[in-house]
Amino acid sequence: MAIPFLQAIAVSKVYSGIQESGLQKTDLVINQGQITAIIGESGSGKSTLLRLLYGLLSPDKGEVLFKGERIWGPEEKLIPGHDAMKMVTQQTDDLNLFAKVWDNVASMLPHTDLKAKQDKTEKILKQLKMSSLANKRVVDLSGGEKQRVAIGRALITSPEILLLDEPFNQVDTSFREGLQHIIREIVKETGLTVIIVSHDPAEVLSMADELIVLKQGSILESGNPKILYQAPQFLYTARLLTNCTILTNDEAKACGIKTKAAHIVIYPEWIKTMKSWTHKDWEIKQILFKGCNEDLLLENKGITIRALNDQFGKYSEGDKVYLKLNKWLEY
Repeated sequence: MAIPFLQAIAVSKVYSGIQESGLQKTDLVINQGQITAIIGESGSGKSTLLRLLYGLLSPDKGEVLFKGERIWGPEEKLIPGHDAMKMVTQQTDDLNLFAKVWDNVASMLPHTDLKAKQDKTEKILKQLKMSSLANKRVVDLSGGEKQRVAIGRALITSPEILLLDEPFNQVDTSFREGLQHIIREIVKETGLTVIIVSHDPAEVLSMADELIVLKQGSILESGNPKILYQAPQFLYTARLLTNCTILTNDEAKACGIKTKAAHIVIYPEWIKTMKSWTHKDWEIKQILFKGCNEDLLLENKGITIRALNDQFGKYSEGDKVYLKLNKWLEY
């Protein structure tokens, strides 16, 4: 039987207080050469799990194994963190602000082979689309550019695992997608394993190979992002993954949905709005411009439903429409 690449066995780390937090007894296997995303509400234990996997924290119980060997905690190691891994957080405090981008990245390599050092620095800067920034001082960069420098410093040492803790918080929307694509390309080219923690599932849905959903310190469910999005097992996951409408049983019946479930979940894209001569039961209360589409907030009998519209100018606030529902989830 093959030894798992990175594995947590019955790992827990609990912080006592008014409200208990941390990570409950957890088993987890991270596959090599993939991007694994860990998502959950604030306080669900995402960063605690990441730090346990890296060796920045020691578990209260259980153990974390890398290629079958136990990862030492901070009490056992002079410089905490596993040598085969690198972590990048949303903080960029370890950057030399008044040095150039080139020097910040190159400084992570020894001076034993200057030609190899130069070639590798050039390669990393090119991969991260930072060649034009090479001679800029870090202090003069934007938050997103500094984040790329931090990722460059991590990648240049050729780690087997890159851990990213909320890495896109300071990255402008225009750079975010590009950076996600770059990381995916590096994973394909090098076989790098990436573990990313995010509070925003939209950041990782198109990026991750595996999605892990945490709730109150426990893994609720995991799997392929597309499958989890289309058919989440739990209401918590559905609410986490999209700005959906959640109806109680009574509200669902009032909308003409026959169900025995306690809750109904409707994604905005599952609703079709039509200007009908009859059954115009829903009033458009608000139209929210989202760039490539609009969110329509529709109301009927005190119930509000969110729908998508990509035909700009078709509707105005106050219009009455007919709703056709193609799909819903039951919980």
